[in-house]
Amino acid sequence: MQLKYTLLAGAVIGAPAGAADLTLSIEIPTLKVAEYHRPYVAVWIESTDQKFVDNLAVWYDLKLRDNEGTKWLKDLRQWWRKSGRELNMPVDGLSSATRAPGEQRIGFGDKQGALARLAPGSYQIVIEAVREVGGRELLRLPLTWPATAAQTAQAQGEHELGKVALTVKP
Repeated sequence: MQLKYTLLAGAVIGAPAGAADLTLSIEIPTLKVAEYHRPYVAVWIESTDQKFVDNLAVWYDLKLRDNEGTKWLKDLRQWWRKSGRELNMPVDGLSSATRAPGEQRIGFGDKQGALARLAPGSYQIVIEAVREVGGRELLRLPLTWPATAAQTAQAQGEHELGKVALTVKP
């Protein structure tokens, strides 16, 4: 089963009424550097003991000829070791183009892909970013599933990521 979501002007549409919704806001900071490249970003779910559970999103350069953007995915080191090397990119509904600086939102309903398969328990949403001629950053946000009450969590990146926020509504 593949994860599917639709983005429209940064918001998710098409989530079923009455379903739990998970929204992740990821800020890509504006950097004043001589050579700027948009970051590659991977988002996945881990158990609290940091074992891989499922992928949510991978943003990378889709425009390089001969699918050359995939060769740099291994620079997302944590994600690559846990899941990336097993995937044949692109993956419909999972992979998409890199994003410009600013706030980027992705959302998921509980009947979609990874969340539909997620067993009850405590987890972490992991966000890893890496940029050519730049740095690497990894942030974790706590998640309790299924959502029986509203949840929020946030973290602040230092270099490649800005503010990252998770909102879950039952």
